[in-house]
Amino acid sequence: MGSHAAPHHHKRMLVTAASLLLVGGGLLGLPRADGAPAPADACRTTAAHLPRGDCGPFWQVLAEDFNGDRVPLGSFSDCEHDVDTSAAHCGGLKGKYRDNWWAYPTGWPDTAADRGRQVVGVYHPEDTVSVGPAANGDGRMSIRMWRPADGGPVHAAAVVPRAVMQMKYGKYSARIKVTKLAPGYKSAWLHYGGGCEMDHPEGEWTGSLSSFHHPCGGGEQGWFPGSDDWTRWHTVSTEWTPGHVRFFVDGRQTGHDTRDVPDLPLSWVLQNESALEGPGAAPGSSAQLDITWVAAYAYGWK
Repeated sequence: MGSHAAPHHHKRMLVTAASLLLVGGGLLGLPRADGAPAPADACRTTAAHLPRGDCGPFWQVLAEDFNGDRVPLGSFSDCEHDVDTSAAHCGGLKGKYRDNWWAYPTGWPDTAADRGRQVVGVYHPEDTVSVGPAANGDGRMSIRMWRPADGGPVHAAAVVPRAVMQMKYGKYSARIKVTKLAPGYKSAWLHYGGGCEMDHPEGEWTGSLSSFHHPCGGGEQGWFPGSDDWTRWHTVSTEWTPGHVRFFVDGRQTGHDTRDVPDLPLSWVLQNESALEGPGAAPGSSAQLDITWVAAYAYGWK
């Protein structure tokens, strides 16, 4: 993994004509112009329940539904160990969560700090990340970001599944919902490094859910809209294979690019932070994203 803040501006440009052809008419999961349905993801991952098992060229290396677990606030602490490596860990975690999860350490600035935003964020996993049952009993990882009433920086969170740190290619899926909405908060779940970046999902939580591809060799980014509403449950997936990156929302392909796709090991960062567009978070405000399951797969030739 490279730095702890995403290195690119995400300007909402239309993709190039070539990239539009690569999308194949799959934007928003609608049928293509030739009448064929948009491609489904390799695992046909649309259900509310955690998918288990291998599919297509992908073999599962992580399957977490958070059921039966409680990781209280304060546990994602002491995360400065072996940062940005597959040995990274949080000393405050125990058992399988210590084995399977890491978070950007307390005190690292978020992306807004590099952009001259009036309201910026600082990563504080110890008071933003927890695991436990929702009111209906469903186990969830909750990311509750907030801004102090005195107007200080937003408390942000970026969590990293250790099983897929520094992995080349793969499939990355999760089921997510913004359960508490407020202006000034966003997500940018990404793979980046070596001048390359793939972001899915990304967007201010009060706006649209999109994906972006920044080709390794530079040039115009690909922008692919996926949904207009973060406050509904969505299954999001990225499939990264040699020469291809594909983005899916609720099992339907929303974007596909082949321009300078990364061919080096990268980590999957579930990055949540202060907004880069629109109003900043108000003092005393908070917003929350819930994750009901996470699944990740390595890629292998078959």
